[in-house]
Amino acid sequence: MDPRPRWYRIGWALPWLLFQFFPLVDLLTTDRPLAVRVVAGAGLVVFTAVYLDVFRRAFGGCWTGPVLGRLAVVAALGVGLAAWMGPSWAGLLIYVSAAAAAALPQRWVWPVVLAAAVVCGGVVAADGMFGDLFILPVMCLLTAFALRGTRHLVSVNAELAEAREELARNAVAEERLRFARDLHDLLGHSLSLIALKSELAGRLAEADPARARAEMADVESAARRALAEVRDAVSGYRQVSCAQALAEARSALSGAGIAVRLPARVAALPGPVDAALGWVVREATTNVLRHSGARSVTVTLTEDGAEAVLTVTDDGRGPTDGTEPGSGLAGLAERVGAIGGALTGGAGRDGGYELRAVLPLTPVAAGAPR
Repeated sequence: MDPRPRWYRIGWALPWLLFQFFPLVDLLTTDRPLAVRVVAGAGLVVFTAVYLDVFRRAFGGCWTGPVLGRLAVVAALGVGLAAWMGPSWAGLLIYVSAAAAAALPQRWVWPVVLAAAVVCGGVVAADGMFGDLFILPVMCLLTAFALRGTRHLVSVNAELAEAREELARNAVAEERLRFARDLHDLLGHSLSLIALKSELAGRLAEADPARARAEMADVESAARRALAEVRDAVSGYRQVSCAQALAEARSALSGAGIAVRLPARVAALPGPVDAALGWVVREATTNVLRHSGARSVTVTLTEDGAEAVLTVTDDGRGPTDGTEPGSGLAGLAERVGAIGGALTGGAGRDGGYELRAVLPLTPVAAGAPR
């Protein structure tokens, strides 16, 4: 149901009611039998009511049988009253043209409008008044042009409103996906580290209580850090730098007894590139802790002024044939691709698994061709 008020949907028709001044004056001033006046007046009232209903339905988006039937009533009454009552009523054919232009499909509009103009011209010519009232057939055509333009604008505005609603829905969906991806990246790493250190502390509780207390302190620190990161993500301000992610990787992997080799230094990188590489390091560390069974991990980072290349290699069991990439890697690939980079993963040259990210140092805008 159209939510707009009825007056809005018939508003386009109201200005044309000014042309009813002439048949009303003729009805009141011309000497005719009372029965003729009553019938003509009733016909004019019905004509006007149905004409307004045609506009309400046409501009309300109802292009079905009822509006076409009402348009037929308008045409029949307009032609009949004009032919019966004379030139003062010929202006009713202008209403017929307006209603046809508003309600009919494009292929039917102009034949009906031209027919209305011809009938209008014939009515005024029959009384020898074509020279004085030639403007009425012309108004039939001009009115149709005006209403077709109005119909087009209304249609375009409706499509624009629908497009805006669709864009708003897509923006909400994209934001939900972004938030879900950030939570996965944040909590996946932190919870894996907490689980690993808790397990280690449990094993050391009796053999080395001091070491177990240290591991539990690390668990507490990781939990607090994860809580702060989730709060930052909710606020939309979370940025993981590559240097921070490397430091966290060293702590997590060393605590799990995995040998780690990291870059000696991290060059200054553009903010989006630095953040994306930080997420790559985090996801790679999480996957090593969860799945790889590796004993050593090597991280290299190079940049040549045009692009930065980060590679994370382990000596674990490597990719399993037929296994689909997890949601973490899929989200990471989207994150890297959004700034013009590429993420690849697979078997390393010496076995194990290798994750490689290549990012331009001048990131492209999201959606731009690479």
